[in-house]
This record gives sequence, C-alpha cells and structure tokens, in this order.
Amino acid sequence: MFLGQYQHNLDNKGRLTIPARYRDLLAEGAYVTQGFDQNLMVITVTTFEAISQSVRHMSITDSRARLLRRLLFSNGERVELDQAGRILIPQFLRTAAGLDGEAIVVGVGDYFEIWSPEHWAEQTGRLQDAEANADLFSMFDISSA
Repeated sequence: MFLGQYQHNLDNKGRLTIPARYRDLLAEGAYVTQGFDQNLMVITVTTFEAISQSVRHMSITDSRARLLRRLLFSNGERVELDQAGRILIPQFLRTAAGLDGEAIVVGVGDYFEIWSPEHWAEQTGRLQDAEANADLFSMFDISSA
C-alpha cells in the first residue's frame, strides 16, 4: 500500500526518484497518467490492467466513457524503475501537472500521485478543513469498538 508524503527533485531529464518503500510495489513497472486534479497518478501494472479492463467494458457510444478513455490512455505511459530507483516522466505529463524541478509524491492506497508543490499546497489547504473532513467521514460507519 502506498502511504505518506515525500518531497523529491526531478532531474534535468525529467527523472524522479521514487521513495524506497514504494519500489518493491513497482517491481513489475507501472503506468503514469494524468490525474484528475492537475497531478499525475502512478498505478501498478496489476491495478492499471484492472482499470483498463473496466474502462474497455464501457460503451464507446457514451461520451463520458470516451473522455475517460482519452484521459487514461492518451495521457498514459508505461514506466520502469532504473538502477537508481527513478522513473522517467515524459515532458507532456510534466507540463500537464506543472512539474518543474520539485515534486511531492503522495501515497493514496492502491496508487500514488505526483504533485507540483504549488498544487499540493492547495490540496493540503483543502485537507485541513475540519468541517469538510467531518462531512466526508460521515459517509462511513466508523465505530471505535
């Protein structure tokens, strides 16, 4: 499971060092694609294949399904860890996420996200809203037993 937050630098070729505790989960490689919030999503091969299968079962006559296909597949790229534990993020994805030099790597369970510091600061502000968080958690039946 991908957990935590890490700050790393992109080198001048667009390579990003992946946190050491994530690397074993990416042994088979991964897919990086445009996220939903001006970020990138890095998804394991197994999870991406499951998502792909689900998307492929959606009707191509549904305009939202076509948009989702375009978002995931035209903006997706297969990546492998190099010897130094880095992945190469293509320029078009760095541009889409506003990445330039510095990146925040954020674990979100089955995948992780890559954010520019500016966009992550905006998200962090939203995550600090206690009232909104209470509303989100009200959807779950959480007991302390």
